[in-house]
Amino acid sequence: MLKKLLTLAWVLASVLVYAQPASDEAYIRENYTKAEYSIPMRDGIKLFTIVYTPKDASAGTKYPFLMQRTCYSVAPYGPDKYPVRLGPSPHLMREKYIFVYQDVRGRYMSEGVWTNMTPHIPNKKGKNEVDEASDTYDTIEWLLKNVPNNNGRVGQWGISYPGFYTTASSLSEHPALKASSPQAPIADFFFDDFHHNGVFTQGYYLTFPVFGIQHPQPTAQDWFSDEFIQPKPDGYTFNLNMGPLKNFNQYYKDNFFWQETINHPNYDEFWQKRNILPHLKGVKHAYMTVGGWFDAEDLYGPLTTYKTIEKNNPNIYNTLVMGPFGHGRWSRETGHTLHNDIYFGDSVATFYQRNIEQVFFNHFLKGAGDGKTGLPEAYLFDTGTKQWKQYEKWPVAQAKKQRLYFQPGGRLGFNSPTSRNSFSSYISDPLKPVPYTEDFQQMTGFTPFNYMSEDQRFASTRTDVLVFQTDVLTEDLTLGGEIMAQLKISTTGSDADFFVKLIDVYPDTVQNHAYLTDKEVVLAGYQQMVRSEIMRARFRNSFSKPEPLKPEQITDINFRLQDVLHTFKKGHRIMVQVQSTAFPLFDRNPQKYVENIYKAEASDFTKATHRVYHQSDAASSLVVEVLE
Repeated sequence: MLKKLLTLAWVLASVLVYAQPASDEAYIRENYTKAEYSIPMRDGIKLFTIVYTPKDASAGTKYPFLMQRTCYSVAPYGPDKYPVRLGPSPHLMREKYIFVYQDVRGRYMSEGVWTNMTPHIPNKKGKNEVDEASDTYDTIEWLLKNVPNNNGRVGQWGISYPGFYTTASSLSEHPALKASSPQAPIADFFFDDFHHNGVFTQGYYLTFPVFGIQHPQPTAQDWFSDEFIQPKPDGYTFNLNMGPLKNFNQYYKDNFFWQETINHPNYDEFWQKRNILPHLKGVKHAYMTVGGWFDAEDLYGPLTTYKTIEKNNPNIYNTLVMGPFGHGRWSRETGHTLHNDIYFGDSVATFYQRNIEQVFFNHFLKGAGDGKTGLPEAYLFDTGTKQWKQYEKWPVAQAKKQRLYFQPGGRLGFNSPTSRNSFSSYISDPLKPVPYTEDFQQMTGFTPFNYMSEDQRFASTRTDVLVFQTDVLTEDLTLGGEIMAQLKISTTGSDADFFVKLIDVYPDTVQNHAYLTDKEVVLAGYQQMVRSEIMRARFRNSFSKPEPLKPEQITDINFRLQDVLHTFKKGHRIMVQVQSTAFPLFDRNPQKYVENIYKAEASDFTKATHRVYHQSDAASSLVVEVLE
């Protein structure tokens, strides 16, 4: 059963196959010709590539290429086996493109050695210095010469890990590459997916067989299928009983990615060279970065990718799209659009596919390509008013920075505290960690689809969770832009984590909507999480050079929560919760400083009392951007 769940999750992440009308496969067979190639790279390695060409392509009817490069398999393999879908959406499939799918190095039917987040080589010397950019250049060059009836233009897209390949491939500098759309792209594994601000995403322990076992030779089959751990009876209990992270070594002592992870606990050269963001310079073609506001896997990636390209390449066509979606969910229509319990409207994915994505690719690959798409630079969904909004840039230039201050008595407001010697405290026990969700089934899998908008009432009643909230709002308040947590803390230990959550508290009069899948949910008084992030105190001054906390000393812990666009409506409240564990999504801090938490002993895990200060000379707050 676990393997089936994992396989389904990977399929969803890579967006290769999902529920589509049976007629789509028949449409593809009727309208596309399939061809399989092994394309040689400059160093002699051959990458397996499948090309689907419209049957009506001719000298008079030429089509552009639309390509996805992936580590998740380009199945189905075989000249007479067709997928149930082509391209990013069924709309583009019927628009007709020459769709290209490629297994990257060391994966499935491609030759070579696999590496995670292939380091980019900016100044290559000789044919043996290769990366995703060079592989993309060589692939495009081969396609242009060997696939007839193409119009000389190439676009690319990918979701999640394929989103990283889209970003890395955009650096190929091939003149035929006209449009790239990295969607939920991984940007940096120390801040995305496997870590958040260096905190290990423990729920991902299930994924290491996928990423940490080399395939012995090109194959159409999974070679890691017998390596998965069976978490029993549920993910929370299993992980708690596992004890320290070092105990996972019993499963992964031969897993190269696990060994790389545990031997590089800090942001050292190993992780730094896998960060694609510093290389996003000199980009000349059009970019559209796409993400979901409730993407539990890759939210840092799309936001920082867009902002980095904007900063380093100010004159190119560069746009950002953020919808009310979990990971990759904009690529499939569900009709009534929900994330967890929250209803956002109907056919939201279809709106994106037809009015944004299709316009982008058609313009740059089939149309004028002059950048006059009619689309704004930022097309973002307000998750409070539940409407699409358009902005000339992001963050919005007119946004006003304000501080939401923590106050005595669990209050939250825009006025700075005037009290002296004022703080809230809690005892954090790593042996009794706060669960990140009430959904034990979700904890058993590795992909936490729902928690990003989940009701937080289960946490607000715990003594190891601090709660601050505003009075009832007398008018709408829109937070749009970046959020920075600026905590003033002290602890009896020598290390600690701080998990901060921004929450929309619904009025007691709210009625349940008609599309709730769980009829036991009560939306009255719902505490909807809007944004959250975790920070490991040892990294407060440097992610590469950690340092312990000094017990009982007031210390600044500053870190960014990812952007929001959310209107807190009149009659609602704004709440902030602070806690030190969110288990088993994130690993537990021993709270005793050790050099490498991956190698900590059970005896290193200790209780600690944490204080969060709200006094005139030590005022904890969230720095937010308010839109009027």
